[in-house]
Amino acid sequence: MKELIIRPIAVIHTDFKEKFGIPRQSGRAPSAEGTVVFEPEFRVPEALKEIEGFSHLWLIFDFSEAHREEWSPTVRPPRLGGNRRVGVFASRSPFRPNPLGLSCVKLIRVEHTPDRGEVLIVSGCDLLDGTPIFDIKPYLPTADIRADAVGGYADAPASYRLEVVFPEELLENIPADKRAALLESLADDPRPSYQNDPERVYSMRYGSFDVRFTVDKGVLRVTETEQKE
Repeated sequence: MKELIIRPIAVIHTDFKEKFGIPRQSGRAPSAEGTVVFEPEFRVPEALKEIEGFSHLWLIFDFSEAHREEWSPTVRPPRLGGNRRVGVFASRSPFRPNPLGLSCVKLIRVEHTPDRGEVLIVSGCDLLDGTPIFDIKPYLPTADIRADAVGGYADAPASYRLEVVFPEELLENIPADKRAALLESLADDPRPSYQNDPERVYSMRYGSFDVRFTVDKGVLRVTETEQKE
């Protein structure tokens, strides 16, 4: 079979600087914004003509931190506790034969910049900062919604959320326009499901901050926020 070589058309910039803490699916943190910046070759305004008529977009991206020489036919989804295997093609695991991801984001606006041309401001992001984007397609409600769809093993934990206790004096350290997305990301429970030590202090990088917290009996308590360089 002939190989197909594809190259990034853009890169997305988000506040998720590390894999730990990224929402498990797009839309789980609706306030999490990202900026899609096109590569110089693709900074052509005509390529975005009428894109603002669509409320949501599909981003086809590279799991750039998950490249491996070999692939496994089964994976352990974190939401199943890390001890139950399913087929890789029955999962959204980044560890796949071709590390391609699919994310549905909300288009906030197209913004013109003097140095980067037209960029897309999107929200509901679940992508690592610097993720390469291979393609962008409009989300079509008439075609992409299936009212009778069944989500298999992924249906059960879909509504799972943590209660977040974020002391006001610590929350004030976070820029006001970043707080909602951070709270949503924390509520989505960044931990692997198999980790359930109430004494353990976790650290999540968000923008220029390290946010440290514990989790006990469904309650996440932020203990410290530290600004990084």
